[in-house]
Amino acid sequence: MPGRAFWLTGLPGSGKSMLAVAAKKAFPEIVLLQMDEMRKLVTPNPTYSDEERELLYMVLVWAAKVLTREGKDVIIDATAHLRRWRDKARELIPEFHEIYVRCPIETCIEREKGRYDGLAPVDIYKKAQSGWPVPGINVPYEEPQSPELVIDCRAGIEENVSAFLSYLKGRIGRA
Repeated sequence: MPGRAFWLTGLPGSGKSMLAVAAKKAFPEIVLLQMDEMRKLVTPNPTYSDEERELLYMVLVWAAKVLTREGKDVIIDATAHLRRWRDKARELIPEFHEIYVRCPIETCIEREKGRYDGLAPVDIYKKAQSGWPVPGINVPYEEPQSPELVIDCRAGIEENVSAFLSYLKGRIGRA
């Protein structure tokens, strides 16, 4: 039986990784694909160019497709600021779920100031001021048109985690 893919999308600092890690703890059998982790391996000196992003997102989609084909459930933790990457995953993965982590840009900027997990780049919103391409600031973020679930960060962390875990439980079973 094919697995399912759950793509957490939203602005940097919206809470995608926090939700992904909570889900991995609740469902240890889920495979977690994190763009920040993949980028460190594939492009140790990232340029964040359009070509580089295109390549990285297609590799991410391919990995999720292969894993779900093999029966694994997958959480994709990646901004994917262009809708076409998420649409490609929806096209290729029979049971695809787009989870939109909605968060005001001001909240994302505040959260990102104190974040350092060793994977995500630091001070990205600050770097946007010097021309770094940052979704929501100087690179467009295309919101999902019909996501299967919307997590609103203003609801609070515990409520968001609970909502996401409930959603997963309804689709993959126990937690």
